[in-house]
Amino acid sequence: MESMAFEQLGSSISGTLPRKGLGPMDVREIEAKSILSKSNLPVCDYSANPYVGCSHACRYCYASFMKRFSGHEEPWGQFVDAKVWKPLKNVPRRVGKQVFVGSVCDPYMPEEAEFGRTRALLEQLVGSGMEVTIQTKSDLVLRDLDLLRQLPDVRVGFSVNTLDEGFRADMDNAASIERRLAAMARLHDAGIRTTCFISPIFPGITDVRAIIREVRESCNLVWLENLNLRGGFKADILGYIAEAHPELVPLYDAIYRRGDRSYWQALDAELREWTASEGLEYVRNDDTMRRPFDAPPAIVNYFYHEEVRKSGTRN
Repeated sequence: MESMAFEQLGSSISGTLPRKGLGPMDVREIEAKSILSKSNLPVCDYSANPYVGCSHACRYCYASFMKRFSGHEEPWGQFVDAKVWKPLKNVPRRVGKQVFVGSVCDPYMPEEAEFGRTRALLEQLVGSGMEVTIQTKSDLVLRDLDLLRQLPDVRVGFSVNTLDEGFRADMDNAASIERRLAAMARLHDAGIRTTCFISPIFPGITDVRAIIREVRESCNLVWLENLNLRGGFKADILGYIAEAHPELVPLYDAIYRRGDRSYWQALDAELREWTASEGLEYVRNDDTMRRPFDAPPAIVNYFYHEEVRKSGTRN
């Protein structure tokens, strides 16, 4: 998903720390050439990832491809490199540009409580004039509410693809869904724009409508993204489906072995009709921050978002 996601990394500075429930985690500091990278995501001009690796260890994580650039031999989810970079230069030249914080790591994974690299980044972005989008699965973001209030064009997205805590626990080591939703509501009540990122949508498992009903009073935007199994985790996810949801095997075979898009086309049509009945706007590529804060959330379909970016339709 990134065109230039991998900054030149330098030598490690610290050692290995244990992490309860996960075995030993290789956690260290590394020098990075830069913290901002030009991005081909449909919602930003730049990406910023304060860490390499992510201890949330999501089983479906597309960013696991980053491992081959890291020099690590540990499995994805078992190492975290905290970046150290020189202060941002020429920030005023980027006024009006959009930066997405957390495209290939969670900027508020537990290690952030110790290393504070995301907080350091936000401190450098205050006064920059850049639009800032943060994506996380953690309520640790509440720690930085003081800085978020100093960023006039900021929003915080929370990834939520289920309301079933059992399925959530099968898929990641991040905060519970309850904690994510509570953090979203608290930020929204504080006047911070929030996004519910329903991603990845697992066919036959993720109840998109139930999630939207749950969050519509505490977010300004809902993003939808399909489960993409082009990564090395494809076999693991399909194996999980075969074991936990054998009734869905024919559907997953059709989508992920034969390239059948009819499920996503049908879901798109169903959601378009349902959101209209709920008085919600359903669009394909509108990502503006300019909607009135108190307006109902817009529902943005980013199925196959790489095609949206190629079409040049981002607002």
